[in-house]
Amino acid sequence: MSSSNNAKKKICIVTSSLGKGGAEKSSAVLSILLHNLGYEVHVVSILNIIDYDYKGKLLNLGALKDKDGSFFGTLKRFITFFNYLRYHQFDFIIDSRSRPSILKQFLINKVLYVNEKVIFTVHSAFLKNYIPDNKFIAKYLYSNALKFVTVSKAIKSKLTKKYHFENVKVIYNAVDESQIIAQTESLLLPENFMLFFGRIEDEVKNLTLLIESYKRSELIANKIKLVILGDGKDKLKLEQKVQAMNFAEHIIFLPYTKNPYPIVSKAMCTVLTSYYEGFCIMLAESLALGTPVISVNCESGPAEIILDTHNGLLVDNHNPDLMAEAMNRFVTDTELYKRCKSNAKKSVEKFSMEHISKDWKRIIENYP
Repeated sequence: MSSSNNAKKKICIVTSSLGKGGAEKSSAVLSILLHNLGYEVHVVSILNIIDYDYKGKLLNLGALKDKDGSFFGTLKRFITFFNYLRYHQFDFIIDSRSRPSILKQFLINKVLYVNEKVIFTVHSAFLKNYIPDNKFIAKYLYSNALKFVTVSKAIKSKLTKKYHFENVKVIYNAVDESQIIAQTESLLLPENFMLFFGRIEDEVKNLTLLIESYKRSELIANKIKLVILGDGKDKLKLEQKVQAMNFAEHIIFLPYTKNPYPIVSKAMCTVLTSYYEGFCIMLAESLALGTPVISVNCESGPAEIILDTHNGLLVDNHNPDLMAEAMNRFVTDTELYKRCKSNAKKSVEKFSMEHISKDWKRIIENYP
């Protein structure tokens, strides 16, 4: 896939980290994608969390922060980053971080990124995490943005409607099939279970709704458990909630693992009840493994991945009865379940590395 032309281009991906979250995973996969296209790839990680496989040279600012978290340490990291960008003279910077701090973003956009070609990615429908709410400040901060890349059509629509940015392009997160092969592992898993995997943060993922839906469903009567896989600040609170309900034998919490795919492949389906998403790589990865999905139709993501009753079920949000009904359908309607399962893998071919590579190559090669 590489060529002598694009081998000359140097690209720097700036990410919050290379671990834990979906946006961070997409940055790691993007580094592999761009490396495979023949570009020289550098990754700058703000935090010292390096779990995901990546390609390229790493500048781990997080490791420096761990050594010195003082004000002077912050200043040193800023200077290190500044000098790194000036020394390497990148053709493009792809900034994938969440950017909620206006002051910090002012320093980055107007000092670090001055005269740089920067592509800003937006990974969530909760725009405040990426762009200031104030339109005038947003216009000023991002006046020199080469392009915005959103990971869904819904985010693009919201971004252009609110801020009237014109340089916005949709590029879905790529699913790296080589990384999501379900290697066989000896796992102590229930015989039949539905699965959530991801960050356990209730204000985003709304796992309270998932637990309530499971409670109202007929899954317990059918000996189907609910597995919640991952870590996060609300894990203990939700575990205590489940214990108070006397559901601990039916709802099982498992710790975060870098490789969740053997568990995903064994699940009857994966389930999602978020308030909002971006692209939601969890759904795409599940389908790529042949595991169908049930998801609420939250803002951004699921509706662009799931075709209702074809590869999964799409349910109106904030309604535990409807979610419980969808769970029941996958148990009682065997034809529906088989159809969704058989269509799962093919339905996400459009998110393959090969397809998404073409989108990124068009952006990079269209600029001198």
